[in-house]
Amino acid sequence: MKIFVLIVVFLFVFCGCVSGKECTNHPTQLSSHSFRYELLASKNESWKAEMFQHYHLIPTDDSAWSSLRPSKVLGEEEEEFNWAMMYRKIKNYDGSNSNFLKEMSLHDVRLDSDSLHGRAQQTNLEYLLMLDVDRLVWSFRKTANLSTPGLPYRGWEAPDTELRGHFVGHYLSASAQMWASTHHDTLKEKMSAVVSALATCQEKIAIKPVWAPYYTIHKILAGLLDQYTFAGNTQALRVMTWMVEYFYKRVQNVISIYSIERHWLSLNEETGGMNDVLYRLYSITGDQKHLVLPHLFDKPCFLGLPAVQADSISGFHANTHIPIVIGSQLRYKVTGDPLYKIIGTYFMNIVNSSHSYATGGTSVGEFWSEPKRLASTLEQKNEESCTTYNMLNVSILECSKKDMLGCFVEVSRHLFRWTKEVAYADYYERAVTNGVLSIQRGRDPGVMIYMLPLGRGDSKARSHRGWGTKFDSFWCCYGTIVLDQKVDPVVSWDPYLRTTYTFSPKEGAGQSSTFNLRIPVWASSSGAKAAINAQDLPVPAPSSFLSLTRNWSPDDRPQYASIQAILYGPYLLAGLTSDDWDIKTGSATSFSDWITPIPVSHNSHLVSLSQESGNSSFVFSNSNQSITMEKFPEAGTDAALHATFRLILKDATSVKVMSPKEAIGKSVMLEPIDWPGMVVVHQGTNGNLGIANSETRRTSSSFRLVAGMDGNDKTVSFKSESQRGCYAYSGTNYNSGTSIN
Repeated sequence: MKIFVLIVVFLFVFCGCVSGKECTNHPTQLSSHSFRYELLASKNESWKAEMFQHYHLIPTDDSAWSSLRPSKVLGEEEEEFNWAMMYRKIKNYDGSNSNFLKEMSLHDVRLDSDSLHGRAQQTNLEYLLMLDVDRLVWSFRKTANLSTPGLPYRGWEAPDTELRGHFVGHYLSASAQMWASTHHDTLKEKMSAVVSALATCQEKIAIKPVWAPYYTIHKILAGLLDQYTFAGNTQALRVMTWMVEYFYKRVQNVISIYSIERHWLSLNEETGGMNDVLYRLYSITGDQKHLVLPHLFDKPCFLGLPAVQADSISGFHANTHIPIVIGSQLRYKVTGDPLYKIIGTYFMNIVNSSHSYATGGTSVGEFWSEPKRLASTLEQKNEESCTTYNMLNVSILECSKKDMLGCFVEVSRHLFRWTKEVAYADYYERAVTNGVLSIQRGRDPGVMIYMLPLGRGDSKARSHRGWGTKFDSFWCCYGTIVLDQKVDPVVSWDPYLRTTYTFSPKEGAGQSSTFNLRIPVWASSSGAKAAINAQDLPVPAPSSFLSLTRNWSPDDRPQYASIQAILYGPYLLAGLTSDDWDIKTGSATSFSDWITPIPVSHNSHLVSLSQESGNSSFVFSNSNQSITMEKFPEAGTDAALHATFRLILKDATSVKVMSPKEAIGKSVMLEPIDWPGMVVVHQGTNGNLGIANSETRRTSSSFRLVAGMDGNDKTVSFKSESQRGCYAYSGTNYNSGTSIN
């Protein structure tokens, strides 16, 4: 069997919550998950009464709920309410039969474990394996009056939280896709146990009201369908179809007892992607009910806006409505109705052009703001992570029962397939890189953020809600990084902006096929190289494709005119500064002249210096331009940043150092990573260490790094080069804030 290796290398150039709007007039703040959670957790009963006084959706008292509940035995024959829907199936509609960029099954793709995506996948696998089955299904068993071993999880999965259960759906989807990508045996056992537990609970069904029922139901339905689609779990499909039959009759009762308008009122709560998951189910079963029911979740008062190409989404709650567009895209796939293609295409274009940040994310405080006015919205509550994920998720391709695996595609990928416009692939890459992978805290499983802060001086640690915890958060956005581990057919570039593909044809294939490699819009043709099996290839212009066919064996505002985003390929760069937010451009005329690339070797020169005192660990830290010893910081915090320094070798031209240990015996300076261009200096015998400009205090900033004076081979000491016999010291017993002399 031949192995083909394709290598491509490029050189690059750097080129507060709004008032809500809904289809009805009930209090708009209740659309926000974060606001609703805080309201329900509050002890302020007058505040609750004020917020709920105009609440006019489906009543949740026992009598009203019972009157809408379908018969428990859904298999009984009963008179059906006639919901016949006329639709036309267009043959050979645009894009449906195209062979351009065919999908690959997750079972056939593996990520490089050393790549950015491979490390993120491994971190999420570890988190999925940490989670306990009994704790995940605790609230389901409690509701079904079954035994509840163990303790429930907290946060948004706590038994007294009215979004409980939503993360279980995320878990089912994530574990199914993770198993398809890894075939990890223990993970399959755990996810199958969750499905079995839900099936047992279903047999003992009980009803308890929640504030966004369809939102949670969608997550569970999607998780069950993914278990069937990716892992072949037929029990999951049976549980799902039973649930769908239940809700088919429940919606039928709402419409027959009240009106269709009453049902549409319920869509003003977050319903997740009910239409999406039901259209997906229809593509598998072909059951007419599974086509009628999702259409009743195609929220007409919102989808009407992009249908008539009106940019009027400002003020809408973003994550309530993006999934509705996702579902409408799938309607186009299963019915061929061109209106729904128009809806998805126009919606994507207005969000991307008028409501998206440089990261690819959208929304501020969970809502869409005024179009093309994003500069004035940069703060702590930008870019809810869910919205970025959902902008990537549009629909499932129309799949045959033989080819259900690997059918999942994302919003930009779906539009990309229809239009072949590289801009959609560029958007996908940028949003995943900056808006999805960025919410995870390094290799720490289960630690994520709710929103991505973009305001100057803000950080992830001080974002809205800060870093979450493994077992006590489970916000809606915990489903974002856990779920988004699918391998997309567009290129993912390594930190050096290269990509390598190694692949093999199937045995006996020998058929001609085309490999399309996207050349991103941010690439520079100058210096670009591509090769296959060491044979050079011609490289086309950016924003196009390198295609290989063979047998494989404007609208500016002056006050914001200076606000720019700087990207290195698809990676959005964050500026690190003390308090001056303006880049000094001087006479530079090009954006690329503003900044100087940092050599990759500098990564190996980053150090943190710690010392034990009593039963605590302290670190050498920059505290407002004074060097002090502070308590060992938590990863991902501002304190961790203050405790990070770069070793600068004074004789860097002739001495090559690949690790801090190799610098022992060398003359060095220490540059605080949060004060670039400044260095640690000493201020005379017994004087405190401080921070000063490296050019003006070069003599007092030079130290010789020597083996630790305590004789431990794992420690170092800093010896002054300008004052004979002097060393940096902190004493032996100290507290946070103790100065270094």
